Amino acid sequence: MTNINYGVVLVTASSRTEAETIAKALVESQLAACVSFTPIHSIYTWQGVINSEEEWQLIIKTDLAKFDDLATKVRKLHSYEVPEIIALPIINGNPLYLQWISEQVK
Repeated sequence: MTNINYGVVLVTASSRTEAETIAKALVESQLAACVSFTPIHSIYTWQGVINSEEEWQLIIKTDLAKFDDLATKVRKLHSYEVPEIIALPIINGNPLYLQWISEQVK
């Protein structure tokens, strides 16, 4: 399993509908093994204004070798001008779960 670069990609979405659309597209296109999402509250600065918004946090489990394709797909489906798309490596995990990720992401 050492040839797989397992990771989690974080994306925030403006609504549950947008989160579901992105999640389903990533799994269907085999760019993600699983996408979990949950409501969050974000405070951030955009164009010089501090915003306080309800958003949805997507937690995308994938092979980071697919990051560029995954990011392209997210940008096509996302409503934000500059969506959050950041990758975090998985440095260790349940070997059976990691194997499952590698079987799902093509």
